[in-house]
Amino acid sequence: MSTPAHATSPAAAAASNPDVFAFVQALAAELSKGKVELPSFPDIAMRVRQVLADDEVTQEKVVRVVGSEPMLAARLLQIANSAAINFTGRPITELRGAIARLGFNMVRSAAIAFAISQLKKSDGLKGLEQPLDDLWHASASVAAMSYVVAKRFSRVNPDTAMLAGLLHGIGKLYILTRVTSYPSLLSDPAVYSSIVRDWHASIAKALLENWDMADEIVAAVSEYEDMDRTHAGPPDLTDVLTVSQLLSAFKEHPETIELNMHDVVACRKLQIDAAGYQKLIEECEHEIHALREALGV
Repeated sequence: MSTPAHATSPAAAAASNPDVFAFVQALAAELSKGKVELPSFPDIAMRVRQVLADDEVTQEKVVRVVGSEPMLAARLLQIANSAAINFTGRPITELRGAIARLGFNMVRSAAIAFAISQLKKSDGLKGLEQPLDDLWHASASVAAMSYVVAKRFSRVNPDTAMLAGLLHGIGKLYILTRVTSYPSLLSDPAVYSSIVRDWHASIAKALLENWDMADEIVAAVSEYEDMDRTHAGPPDLTDVLTVSQLLSAFKEHPETIELNMHDVVACRKLQIDAAGYQKLIEECEHEIHALREALGV
């Protein structure tokens, strides 16, 4: 697997901080092996992913796997009864009914969301609680926005869009979990940010391929930052994730949205203008809040 040629290390940074070169070398070695694993990631998320990879899986098997982790089972019940999901107002009190209401795609997303939120409690990541929390909040925000954008402006499956949104920062998460062995990097935000910028997409691609994620999710997570990306046909998942990430980043400063999104190809593909951005944020604020609440933010 190729690695970013320009990311082998900024020479000046490496000269002043040997950890930069050592860390980047370690990332390159891990990528070259092609089997990238996220340390400390709760096993239950991987077991749910594996069972749902089987197109013929029965609901009973999913119930057994999810039920083996009481905290995740409780989380699914909470999501199934949340304002974002429970449109009928009828409460569900047992796991089988919660899974039936949510559907397998939402169960997959919920398991990954649960796993990411639990990383803060890992003994191996002590001291990183705040950056982990920041990354989790950003992931949940983009996930909720992706769901709404997909539903309102495309034919992309909203549940798939939510999963892509949750995973859009997975490469950044991987780098953060690895930096514990190189503590001096966190004390230099500029250098750390440059490493994240140069490496997170390649790492995300390798990690999600190793998890056997759908090709469209792998492509979206590894390509959403390409603002000039073009393709034939209707808006796809990558377009949705590109726009959703930008909307999430700039929605607190609506006066900058048009400037920051004016030349983005995906925005034109989805045919959202400045008025459309504002209307989306205003009309969907409750829905986005409910989805984020359902995800545990």
